[in-house]
Amino acid sequence: MLPWSPELCRGPPVGCGMSKNPDAASKAKHEAARRAERAPGHAELVLPSVTVDTYNEELRDEDGFVGDRASGRAFRTILDDWRDRIAKHGDDPLGEKATQELSKSQLDKVLESGDPVAAGLIHSAVEEFAQELAAVVRRFLRLEKWKGTQRIVIGGGLSSSHIGRLAMGRAAVLLNAAGTEIELVPIEYHHDEAGLIGSLHLAPGWVFTGHDAILAADIGGTNLRVGIVKHNASKRSDLSKATVWKLEHWKHALDKPTRDEAVERIAAMANALIGHAVVEKVRLAPFGGIACPGIIDKDGVILRGGQNLPGNWEGPDFNLTQELAGRLTKIDSETPLVVLHNDAVVQGLSEVPRMTDVEHWGVLTIGTGLGNARFTNTRR
Repeated sequence: MLPWSPELCRGPPVGCGMSKNPDAASKAKHEAARRAERAPGHAELVLPSVTVDTYNEELRDEDGFVGDRASGRAFRTILDDWRDRIAKHGDDPLGEKATQELSKSQLDKVLESGDPVAAGLIHSAVEEFAQELAAVVRRFLRLEKWKGTQRIVIGGGLSSSHIGRLAMGRAAVLLNAAGTEIELVPIEYHHDEAGLIGSLHLAPGWVFTGHDAILAADIGGTNLRVGIVKHNASKRSDLSKATVWKLEHWKHALDKPTRDEAVERIAAMANALIGHAVVEKVRLAPFGGIACPGIIDKDGVILRGGQNLPGNWEGPDFNLTQELAGRLTKIDSETPLVVLHNDAVVQGLSEVPRMTDVEHWGVLTIGTGLGNARFTNTRR
């Protein structure tokens, strides 16, 4: 089912269905649907396919945020600790390269290298991280708004690697062996794409009538991605065939930009993609979804949780969507409507078509930090 009500497209406006020009009739129907539909808001909790029960839960213990124990940064800290222990008694099997400089694909290759000591070192880090992940999952499941969760999708950059999936599988074994009945499954889409595709589930109904695609951005603590997402609703109306048509990627952590420089770069990436859509005749809707860390209010202000972003993005003195409004190229003579939501929520929304067999499910995104969201399906 498409994420809009068919009722919005039924009432024939003046001339609709009577024009000899099919394009004019289609445009009239499209405009009628737009007039009839309430514009989507920022960080809405009641969406067409799911209710967002909670997101960005900030669990704490005496050492700080609980989620930080199962972040991508935490895994590298654990690996670094194991390397230090081994180096005290011999050579480090991973060589002299700093842990932060070792990519996930390089660590995956170590597991396949045939070097038992190096592989054992990685497995030791994975095991310790899996125990931390299992402990974090238990803490979430004790929250009132997470009770009854049947499945948790694991997303974020680490989820697309072999080491990440090993850690997820081991955490699932630990949880189930201890009597915690929960499924842990990897996110279906690549982590570069999930945070873009999920924005389709924020889009109003008129986006899917007369348009092929939307703009989407995923802003993280290390990377920034902007893409054009095709909904392909004619192939599967549940949006399970959605694809990222074009993608711009920037690892901003290397450049250490100011907040204003980051905003300018987002707009430049988006405008370049709008230009590609015009040249390739992709019917781009004047709509964009942005995934961003933190708690977001109805005005699109990041209240808290944006500490990993470049510069200060929190508080009423900064509104990302308003900052972008004057910088984006118009689409079909309209300034794009931009909607902001939490990045874990948006990643989770990409999984909506694959979660129809459960009622309550959640997402944990293992990135610079640990994002989280819990959902209840509104349609089975």
